[in-house]
Amino acid sequence: MKKMQLTILVEKGDDGWLCGQIKEYPPVISQGKTMSELKENLKDALKLFLDFQNDKNFPGLPKKGIQEKTLVFQQ
Repeated sequence: MKKMQLTILVEKGDDGWLCGQIKEYPPVISQGKTMSELKENLKDALKLFLDFQNDKNFPGLPKKGIQEKTLVFQQ
């Protein structure tokens, strides 16, 4: 098991929840009521992200039920 030291960016929401993002892996975000819970949730999210990135069967995505769709966003 590879050990990594990562940086998390944390913001406290108006509702008291902590929102976090892993700086080195921007797509990995989560939330928690406490810093401890946020860290655990970020670890879980990072594991899912890395598992997906390391998947050897990338062309077989439909087998996992993952589909690509288009999202239009306008601000």
